Amino acid sequence: MGTLSVVATPIGNLGDITLRALDTLREADAIACEDTRVTAKLLSRYDIRKPLLIYHAQSGKLAADRILTQLAEGKRIALVTDAGTPGISDPGSMLVAEVKARLGNDVRIEAIPGPSALTAALSIAGIPVHEFIFLGFLPHKKGRQTMFKEIEESERTVVFYESPHRIEKALESLAGILDNERRIVVLRELTKIHESVVEGSARSVADHFKANPTTVRGEFVVCVTAK
Repeated sequence: MGTLSVVATPIGNLGDITLRALDTLREADAIACEDTRVTAKLLSRYDIRKPLLIYHAQSGKLAADRILTQLAEGKRIALVTDAGTPGISDPGSMLVAEVKARLGNDVRIEAIPGPSALTAALSIAGIPVHEFIFLGFLPHKKGRQTMFKEIEESERTVVFYESPHRIEKALESLAGILDNERRIVVLRELTKIHESVVEGSARSVADHFKANPTTVRGEFVVCVTAK
């Protein structure tokens, strides 16, 4: 029986990888990854040498077929993403679904848990998170305003990811719909050298990034408290 190991890897600090994840990567026959350059950096840090198989959102059916063929042959494939847990706002979920649909019980799928930007952000946001809604990355165009309307009306904490190219527009959109009682927390570059947390009303946070353009870079997690 082949094994697909879904392995969480560091979101920034390479020291955050788990011992079990390292053992799994060392025991794998091959590693499926988004960007070989990113994964090679991690493997080099821990002196791991394995064949790398490209798998990302645009890699197509051929890439999936290559991985499924090896799994069908009884091999162990480790699936990683560039950062964090595969499948969380990540194309890894498509591969897991494909393996289940085409190979079923002939392949064992196991989770090797670890770092996630979502849980890392919530752990230090200091807001109610006994229940929350995770939106992943907001749509670029179609449906984007609908998402903001849902955030405005939500009676649960809402969390989403945003890129440096759209974070300022996202914060301006929030400032335009949320009253000053709603608190938002923007977490940037978690576990990295320039990690920062900015919190306050949507208006004050939007103004902060507008006044500090050099901080509009890296990866962002945005948390919005409930209505």
